[in-house]
Amino acid sequence: MITKIGKAGANTHGVLRYLYGSGRANEHTDPQLVASWDGFAPDPGRDETATLAQLATVLDLRVKQAGDRAPAKHVWHCSVRTAPEDPVLTDEQWATITRRILNATGIAPAGDPDACRWVAVRHAEDHIHIVATKVRGDLTPSRHWNDYLRADKECAAIEKEYGLRQLLRGDRTATKRPTRAEKEKALRAGHTATPRERLRATVRTTVAAATGTEEFFAILRSAGVLVEVQRFPSGDIRGYKVALPGDMNAKGEPVWFSGSTLAPDLSYPKISERLAPTEPAPMGGRYSGRRHTAWQQVTDAADRIPDVLEQADDAVGQAHITVLAETLDALPLIAPASYKPQLARAAAAFERASRSHIRARHQQAQSTRRAIKAIVREPAPKEAALLTILLDALLLAVVAAQHWHHTRHHDQQAEAARQTAEHLHAAYQAATLQSLPAIHQRGLRLTVAVRQRQAAVVRQALPDLAEQILAEPSWLALASALTDTAAVGQDPASLLTQAARHRELDTAGSLSDILTWRLHRIAGLEPQPATATAPGPNLSPAARLAAHADRPRRNR
Repeated sequence: MITKIGKAGANTHGVLRYLYGSGRANEHTDPQLVASWDGFAPDPGRDETATLAQLATVLDLRVKQAGDRAPAKHVWHCSVRTAPEDPVLTDEQWATITRRILNATGIAPAGDPDACRWVAVRHAEDHIHIVATKVRGDLTPSRHWNDYLRADKECAAIEKEYGLRQLLRGDRTATKRPTRAEKEKALRAGHTATPRERLRATVRTTVAAATGTEEFFAILRSAGVLVEVQRFPSGDIRGYKVALPGDMNAKGEPVWFSGSTLAPDLSYPKISERLAPTEPAPMGGRYSGRRHTAWQQVTDAADRIPDVLEQADDAVGQAHITVLAETLDALPLIAPASYKPQLARAAAAFERASRSHIRARHQQAQSTRRAIKAIVREPAPKEAALLTILLDALLLAVVAAQHWHHTRHHDQQAEAARQTAEHLHAAYQAATLQSLPAIHQRGLRLTVAVRQRQAAVVRQALPDLAEQILAEPSWLALASALTDTAAVGQDPASLLTQAARHRELDTAGSLSDILTWRLHRIAGLEPQPATATAPGPNLSPAARLAAHADRPRRNR
C-alpha cells in the first residue's frame, strides 16, 4: 500500500474538481465519497443536488473563520493505493483505512472534536484520495508533523491486517528520485538517465578512485564534469557542486547539484571522511607472504567481509559495507570490456545497499580502501582467473551484506543486495567460462591414480555432495585445484570443507566450478595465465573514468 502526500495547496475547489473529473486520461470512473469527517458531507458523485462548490464551502468553513490566522496553503491531499495483485477493498474498508491514516498523521486524531474537516474520494477500485483543510475547530493550524512517515507506518500495519502485499520500506537514506521534469528533459536530450543520476554515478566512481579530496576534484574535472568548490572565509573547503556540460537551465546557466543532493553519502563532509589520509597498514590475510598485488589484496579483504559482518559491531560492519560498495564502483573501470555492463549494474544496484542510519567507522576499513585505489592505477591483470576469484569473494560478501541488512530490518537495502548478487553472478559465470578451461585442461593431464585420490578427498570432505560433484563436467578442474593445494603443503580435505561452508550450494549450477575458485582463493593458489584476456593499458583514473562514463550513456 503506497501513500503519497502532495504539497500543500490553496484551492480546495480545484483539488475536488480534479478528483470528481475524468482525470488526465479519462481514468477516473464513478467518483464518490466513501467517508467524511461527520458522515454528512455533500457528495456530488451520488447526490444530484450536491455541487463541488457546496463541498468545497463546507470543507473551507474553518479556514474562512480563521481569516488571517489560517495557513495560506491550507489543503492537505493524500492518495492511498493498493498493489495490482491485492483484493479490491470495499467502501467500508477504505473508510476505516482513511480514519486510521488521518489519526496516525494527526490531521484528525480519533475522538478529537476539533479535528480537521476531511473527505475521502474514490474514483477507481485500487485507490482513494483524502482531502482535508488544515484548520482545526479551535481555529488553530493542524499538527501533522512527519505525516508521511506516520502514514507509511500505519499502512505497513494495515497491509498485515488486511492481507495486502507488504512493501519494502525505507529509512530515509535513499537518494532523491528524479522528477518528471528531469526525466522528460533527459529524454529530449537523448538520455534515459537524468543528469542527477549520471552525476551521482560519476561522483561515486570518483570517490572509489581518488586518494584525497584534491585528487577527487581533479579527476572529476579531467573526466569532463564541471566542478565548483565552495570555501569558508578561512580557505577551508565547505562543499562542492557539479554539473554536466550542456545541461543548462532556462537562463542558459549550468544546472548545478551539490553533493548532498546527489546522495546522502556524497556530501563533502562524508566524502572527506572516507578520503582522510591514514598511516599505511599491512593488509594481512591468510597468505599475505605470497599475495602482494593490490588485486589480490582486495580479494583477501572481500573474503574477510562475511566474518567481519558476523562478528564486528554495527559501526564497523557499516564501514565494510561502504568499502564493498567502493569496490563494486571501481570494478567497471578496470575489468575487461565484456564484463563492464553487468558489473556496472551490480554497482548501481548496491548503491542503495551501501547506506543505512548506522554511522560507519570508516577508519576500520581504510586498508581495503587503499587497495581499491591501487588497482585502479594498475593495468588490468592478464590472468582472467584473478577476476573470477575476486568476483566469487565479492559475491559472498554481497550475500553476507544482504543477511546483515535483513537482520536489522533494512528492507530496501537487503533487496538491493539481492539484486546486486544476481548481476555479480552473471558476471561470475561469464568469467568462469573464460578462465576455467585452462584449469580443466590441466585436470585432463592428471593420471588415473591422482584422479582417484582426489575423488577420495571429495568423498571424505563432502560425502553428501560427492557423487553430484564427481559427475559434473568441471570435476577435473576441481581435481587439478585439489592437487595444487596439496602441492603447496595444505590439507585439501580441510580446505574443501571450508570452501563448501562459505555459502549454500544447493542452488549452484555447478558445484565444481564454485569449489575450484574457492580453493584458489582460500589456498592462495597462483592462477594460471589465460590467453583470452590481455592486460589493459595503464590508464590514469581520470582516463578510465572518462571511458567508463561514455560507455553507459551510449548503451542505455
